[in-house]
Amino acid sequence: MFHRPAVHPLLRGRLATAALTLGLLGTLSGGAWAGAREPSPRPSAQAPVTAVRADAGAATPLSGYAIRSSAEVTDSPAAVSSPGYRTTGWYPAGARSTVLAALIADGVYPDPFHSTDQRKIPKAAFQVPWWYRADFTVTDRAKRTYLDFSGVISAADVYLDGKRIARAADVNGAYTQHELDVTSLVRPGTNTVAFRIRPNDPDKNLTMGWIDWLQPPPDQNMGIVRDVLVRRGGPVALRDAHVVTALAVPSLASADLTVKALARNDSGAPVTARVGGNVGGKSFATTVSLAAHRTKTVTFAVHLDSPKVWWPAGMGGQPLYGLDLTASVNGVPSDTAHRTFGIRDVRAPLNSAGDRQYRINGRKLLIKGGGWSPDEFLRWDRTYTEDRLKYALDLGLNTIRLEGHIEPDEFFDLADRYGILTLPGWECCDKWEGQVNGDETGERWTAADYPVAEASMAAEAARLRDHPSVISFLVGSDFAPDARIEKIYVDALRAADWRTPVVAAASDNSAPISGSSGMKMTGPYDWVPPGYWYAKREGGATGFNSETSAGPDIPTLDTLRRMMTPAELATLWKDPGAKQYHRSPSPVFNTLKIYDTALTGRYGPPTGLTDYVRKAQLAQYENVRAQFEAYGRNATDATKPATGVVYWMFNSGWTSLHWQLTDRYLDQGGAYFGAKKANEPLHVQYSYDDRSVVVVNNRNASARRLTARATLFDTDGTQRYDRRAAGVTVAGGGAHRTVLTLPSSVAGLSTTYLVRLTLTDASGAEVSRNVYWLSTRPDTLDWAHTDWYHTPTTSYADLKGLDSMASVPVSATASTSAGPDGTSTTTVTVRNSGKGRTPSLLTDVHLVDAAGRPVLPVTWSDNEVSLWPGESRTLTVTYRTSELHGSSPRVRVSGWNTPERTVPAGSPGPSGRLSSR
Repeated sequence: MFHRPAVHPLLRGRLATAALTLGLLGTLSGGAWAGAREPSPRPSAQAPVTAVRADAGAATPLSGYAIRSSAEVTDSPAAVSSPGYRTTGWYPAGARSTVLAALIADGVYPDPFHSTDQRKIPKAAFQVPWWYRADFTVTDRAKRTYLDFSGVISAADVYLDGKRIARAADVNGAYTQHELDVTSLVRPGTNTVAFRIRPNDPDKNLTMGWIDWLQPPPDQNMGIVRDVLVRRGGPVALRDAHVVTALAVPSLASADLTVKALARNDSGAPVTARVGGNVGGKSFATTVSLAAHRTKTVTFAVHLDSPKVWWPAGMGGQPLYGLDLTASVNGVPSDTAHRTFGIRDVRAPLNSAGDRQYRINGRKLLIKGGGWSPDEFLRWDRTYTEDRLKYALDLGLNTIRLEGHIEPDEFFDLADRYGILTLPGWECCDKWEGQVNGDETGERWTAADYPVAEASMAAEAARLRDHPSVISFLVGSDFAPDARIEKIYVDALRAADWRTPVVAAASDNSAPISGSSGMKMTGPYDWVPPGYWYAKREGGATGFNSETSAGPDIPTLDTLRRMMTPAELATLWKDPGAKQYHRSPSPVFNTLKIYDTALTGRYGPPTGLTDYVRKAQLAQYENVRAQFEAYGRNATDATKPATGVVYWMFNSGWTSLHWQLTDRYLDQGGAYFGAKKANEPLHVQYSYDDRSVVVVNNRNASARRLTARATLFDTDGTQRYDRRAAGVTVAGGGAHRTVLTLPSSVAGLSTTYLVRLTLTDASGAEVSRNVYWLSTRPDTLDWAHTDWYHTPTTSYADLKGLDSMASVPVSATASTSAGPDGTSTTTVTVRNSGKGRTPSLLTDVHLVDAAGRPVLPVTWSDNEVSLWPGESRTLTVTYRTSELHGSSPRVRVSGWNTPERTVPAGSPGPSGRLSSR
């Protein structure tokens, strides 16, 4: 996040998610709890013993640990790390777990996402080192054995079977990767590895920190958050296997692959090894002679005709290739390696305006993304991650930005499979940029930090380079690295055969080698009106905006009641100036004053919590929709086009009141459906700046013989204007066409009014519908007083007329059928059954269980629809049947001017299946 120099450092709020390939433990539930207590020893916490596979090339992850504070362990490191040591009073921890994640999982502290309960967790318990101890068994010593690990926060002394095998000075940094040859130490049977992990301080260590995304965890995420692997093999090890791809662009007719690996002789005698493998149906092999303890690079060239090309979602398919390598000595396999990769070409040159324009396989695309947050306690859950990535696709996004908190391999495997582009990079606001960020937080670097940074970059480059979803690495965020640091990063990337663009910063900065970033970080991060996004200045729709939104995203009433106390909920709607613990620790973002003032100024003062949330969902829908629509409309402009926008943020790592398109529990509100509407494949939209009606075509193929219609209504449903444009053709690939321009004034139109846009195809079928609530009185922006996080609004659009809309009944019928892979689909038909002219505005449909709790996650075909009298819409929602927890599904219907009602949607059938009713 960009911080202007004139702002005091304490006000330059933004969390820099410090980097990690996180693999994490634990349940993701939250809730109220009676009170915190000091950690109390459990009777015994013997971690499961990991049985290490013996086959060549096997890499067995440790299955878990016993952990305990060093303040409570008086035995020597030699004793703690010896087999047979008694762990009575220790806590169990998962294979990837911070200290606090383990204590939460063990019931010492429930997930502290409710109210301010996290404050009750004592920080002092985490200001001393903690022991992580695990046992593993090997069947023999005939093969070589290695410990391979990264993701230690912040540093650790490492012991094996009573001996120290690495110092904390060397095992330092969340991203550094370590391989320790322990062949001479392991014994047949049980062995013990122990890590004495030091406390984390993100201002002092190249790890990670939380600044203004959420309230930082009391343990600062100290622990081990990636797998620790025990590798077995013969005398020759294969390491660093990867594939460098060169795709013929623009023909895509062929690809040249360069397969590389290091063959390393770890024995004390010369060895001749045969290294062979296959990729894309083609086999290859060579013989390599290695002196004792020597390493050679093995290279193979493979040519493919008509390769299967990997594309982002919506542009094509996501085929993946596999590389398999084997090193054999005297005909006996010594080691193996496997890599999955995709063939694609990524370029991101600067356009004539100096903005970065991404091209995938020769085709331009508008980057439409969201900022990613992991779980606050770095607990890895594959299903939860996959659910969120599916949400990104549902919203029409194509990119996820990871500013630090670089997720584990499984994350990028999923992104590869779903066609979601990723922008990983280092983070701002702590040690990572301490050398270049002036008086911001983060200590300046010492001589010891440079090798840690180099090792971190080398490890991440090697890990990410084969993933086709990864399209850049951002070596800076708010600030670009200086010449010395950039050279370290760039040299490490080049050595790793990194072939996608290296970007100097996420802000408008440059570095000596990588040049201009081609990105901007001009905000906003707090509320601005929808019309803001259309201005080609500041955070408006021009260039590549790496992180931006209108700030607060108030979740649904269901989620609010789950995360806050009744007293806190009362304060939420009554007191705009109150500090909100669930917004941010930053003094810039710890209240909702700017947002609440705008909400009242535009929609009128809230009359209660329900009314506050109701207005918030309406406001968030219109604002998020406008943000993505403005960037979509301007993407193909001849001058100063929009090339990328990253919504800040896509999700939150805890129960939050800001920066999220979907909340912690994956519920969906106005922000979610506003983004989904704006990014639909073929879309008709209104422009706040010039009143134009525009059709945007995000499909590959052109769309022809379309008819666009714009109709204006008073809030009581009286029609005041109607115009059509027929025979509309729009090219594909994000092209747009202006089809109508609404008049600047319409006789008799109410101050608050509605605009209904429809787009129909040649058969008359509706392919896009979009409803706006507007005012004859515009929002007025004070551009001269723009700061780093918003532009003030001096007068507000008058949308208070919406409160005068008559209550409209909406009927609903629903049925449910069982689908594949344990899913169900509920089909809902909603109808405006009112007798007058008034439409039902933003009618929301929620799937709930028998107790009225939302069933989540869900994927809706559409939602928050507006219906004129007599109109109906049939919607579908798909979900895991297990999320019903054995109850029958129900459908809850509500809206701006629609009374809430709930109707049944089916009942459980045989074997847990659902039958229609």
